[in-house]
Amino acid sequence: MTLPSRWLVLKARLAPAHAATYPDPEDFTAQLAQGLTDLGGRAVHEDESGWQITHLAEGAVPVEFGDAADRWHGRLAAESGIAPPHLELETEWQEHGDWAELWKRGLEPRRLTERIVVTPSWCTPTVQPGDLVLTVDPGMAFGNAEHGTTRGCLRLLDRLVQPGVRLLDVGAGSAILAIAAARLGATSVLAIEMDELAIPTARENVEVNGVEAQVRVEQQKVDSADLAALGEYDGVIANIEAGFLRPLLDGFARAVAPAGWLLLSGILALEEADMRADTEAHGFDWVETDADGEWRSMLFRRHEMSRSASS
Repeated sequence: MTLPSRWLVLKARLAPAHAATYPDPEDFTAQLAQGLTDLGGRAVHEDESGWQITHLAEGAVPVEFGDAADRWHGRLAAESGIAPPHLELETEWQEHGDWAELWKRGLEPRRLTERIVVTPSWCTPTVQPGDLVLTVDPGMAFGNAEHGTTRGCLRLLDRLVQPGVRLLDVGAGSAILAIAAARLGATSVLAIEMDELAIPTARENVEVNGVEAQVRVEQQKVDSADLAALGEYDGVIANIEAGFLRPLLDGFARAVAPAGWLLLSGILALEEADMRADTEAHGFDWVETDADGEWRSMLFRRHEMSRSASS
């Protein structure tokens, strides 16, 4: 795989001057995330200022578009169905070398629970007897202990994973959650990630942590039908944005075995109530929510008899 020499960064958000007139800000978030992906962007993430950000490899950028913000603005408006006055967009080029170094800055060992410690490979963490040390470098993939969604999932997984379970991780990124589940006793974890540039990082992290026999990383973009075809799992993890979670809820309902669990993350505080209602409507019971700043990680259990009701 040849990595691009630079990336076009697309940043979009609800224009502050028009926010009060937009009928449904939560729906805007979902529409915008989908629109950015449809433009060919990598995984979309949201920063503290409300910008949704994605990256396009230089080779995927039409020559006639370049970094012209006005052209990308019009194309994103068309893809997402968002009226231009409500859409604010900025563009910039980022050298690949800059990215390769920037992701390392500020990373250090973190203790997430009484026994889970996450560390980048170049650090030596302070550990105690019984600690589970996860050595994870995010590289080109999303997933490290610096993000509230990852921290929330790890805290819930620490209490949730039982020895011998079979799990599915959708949107695995760096594979940090799949690795944690394997170290906590999962017999097998299928880690699915759509971004081909994240796959080498995920597989390397799996190898470094010695869980190759338990964790299988596959590149695949899945919809509800794909999830249903994968069979039943004791638990499913999906740390992606709410706008991508909702279309997959029917598939999650078919992939989680009766009485199994579903862990959803990438959910903003303002999206929590609607996400709970939508998930419960698909045959799940809410169990608990981990709050980390503005981010929410939500745990659900499937009804014992919900399989027959939804079939």
